[in-house]
Amino acid sequence: MPLDPRKLDPRKLDPWKNARTKKVIASLTGNWQAEMTGYHTYLALADRETDAIRAQVLRHLAHAELEHAALWAARLNELGATEPIYTGGPHGEADSLASRAGGPLLALRRLEIDESRDIARYGSQLKELGDEGSIAILQHVIEDEKEHYRELGALLRGQALHATASGKPIVNAQGMLDEMLARRDAGRSQAGSWIGDAIYGVNDGLGAIFGIVSGVSGATAGNGHYVLLAGLAGMIASALSMGSGAYLAAKSEREIYEAELHREREAITMNPSEARELLSLYYQVKGLPEEDAARVAEHLARDPEQMLKALAAERLDTTPEGLKVPWISALSGTLSTAVGATIPIVPFFFMSGVPAVLAAAVISLVAHFAVGAAKSLITVRSWWSSGLEMTIVGAVEGGVTYGIGLWLGHLGA
Repeated sequence: MPLDPRKLDPRKLDPWKNARTKKVIASLTGNWQAEMTGYHTYLALADRETDAIRAQVLRHLAHAELEHAALWAARLNELGATEPIYTGGPHGEADSLASRAGGPLLALRRLEIDESRDIARYGSQLKELGDEGSIAILQHVIEDEKEHYRELGALLRGQALHATASGKPIVNAQGMLDEMLARRDAGRSQAGSWIGDAIYGVNDGLGAIFGIVSGVSGATAGNGHYVLLAGLAGMIASALSMGSGAYLAAKSEREIYEAELHREREAITMNPSEARELLSLYYQVKGLPEEDAARVAEHLARDPEQMLKALAAERLDTTPEGLKVPWISALSGTLSTAVGATIPIVPFFFMSGVPAVLAAAVISLVAHFAVGAAKSLITVRSWWSSGLEMTIVGAVEGGVTYGIGLWLGHLGA
């Protein structure tokens, strides 16, 4: 029975065509590897760069290399090839001896040379591959690589660089701001982040339950059964209270912001001239000359959304990015309070009486010091000063509640 030609692989019918396809696939796989190496190299150099403009341009180049790799991967898929696997290092060529020894400028010079070699290599493939789909990609990539060569040359010569030849911005104010703020805040926790909520949650749970444990211990002469019941009940109540309170507070804050933002939008729509004047006055109060303030406000007024953001930032003293996420606040508050509240009651799982009370006091005071020291992550105080203050507060709290418990116990007796 003769074979149906439609069910045969055309490449198997034509050995020469099959060999040519293999050659194309090999070349495109090499192109993909080279672009991925470039992506990791540019990204690593951008992370290490101290100059914000150079860092932003390097990130732009890394993104372009990743786009090129995606084009080659798509073409390989069309040719029926397996998905390529990156075999280079996580930092590309940025960790090479030449790049590290020569400093950032020499690394840029080496990248400029590499871009010129890529242009030549892709130019040779235009003549050799003979694959229409690949040729279309090559033409696009070659133009991009020529732009990259010019951009690296401009960086090396210290020339201003604001856009590609196609007019697409590279260095812009928002990008510069993000880059500089990221470097300024690198390694520092933000006071409004979940880390701050967690530390204060542990502090609240530890203080509240230490007080309960001390009071009940004084009233019951350290009866482990009663202390454990009171501590566990207090832990659950404190954790749920803190979590729900944090959720509602964050949600209310966001709802109030959105309501005020809506009012600002209506005010700008109904009276744009007054909004411009208001924004101008805000800038004048900050020290900007009247003429310059009016010019800035007039410029922002051309885009209603930018005008709204500027006015909201001035009047509401916050931005959407500065608002807490309700569910994160709730989860952080609940878990951290539960952790802090568990510490004072741990000894009562294993012992009772005076030994349990003493163990709970020691563990709780050590935990108070640790939590106080951890607060230095989000404050400017020294860790030992903050820890000592928390320890003293915890000791006073425990002593007072223990004394009250003793008094109540004598009254009950």
